Amino acid sequence: MTSGPSIPQPRGRFLKVKCEDCGGEQIVFDRAATVVACLVCGATLARPTGGLAELEGEVLGAVE
Repeated sequence: MTSGPSIPQPRGRFLKVKCEDCGGEQIVFDRAATVVACLVCGATLARPTGGLAELEGEVLGAVE
C-alpha cells in the first residue's frame, strides 16, 4: 500500500464566546468573513479582518 498525499488540516477553529453586554454564549468561527452579532441582544461579537476575526467578547474556549 502506497501513502498518498496528506490531507490538509483546517486552519480555523470554532470558539465559544461570551457576550460582554448580556452574558449570552455563542459559537463563533475564528476566521469569520462577516460581522457576527449576538443572538440574544444583537451586540457585535466578531468583526472580519481578512484573517483572524477581531473578537469582542470573552473567549471561553475552543469547541472540538
